[in-house]
Amino acid sequence: MSGRRGSIEVDEFLPHPPRKVWRALTDPDLLARWLMPSDFKPVVGHRFTFTTRPIPSIEFDGTISCQVLELDEERLLRISWGGGSLDTTVTWRLAAEGHGTRLFVTHAGFDLDDPVQAFAFRGMGSGWRSNVMRALIKVLAEP
Repeated sequence: MSGRRGSIEVDEFLPHPPRKVWRALTDPDLLARWLMPSDFKPVVGHRFTFTTRPIPSIEFDGTISCQVLELDEERLLRISWGGGSLDTTVTWRLAAEGHGTRLFVTHAGFDLDDPVQAFAFRGMGSGWRSNVMRALIKVLAEP
């Protein structure tokens, strides 16, 4: 039986065209600079891993197992995101807006009744909204 579900949602305007934002989301070298190192390829079905700092207290080894679930160039990227007890999805939706892009990020599928997932939900929520967006904005500002 699953418990209460939680989603992290971010809505950010970026003063760059969708093509440039899409490249930051799908180029493995750029992705590593604002999110995490990985062996990502923009191909539906591709399995890859992100590597980050382990958190032994919650039995997280620092490996996030992912798979590209859906891809619509310059519009949508959806991946599975699993690590420890997490079995979630992350979706990036891009919408052209004026001379820029509205980026919607949804990290969905947290079981808020599971203490480890509730901890991850709280930490990742602030991370997506602050650190990750700041890092993406910094990469996008480079020529």
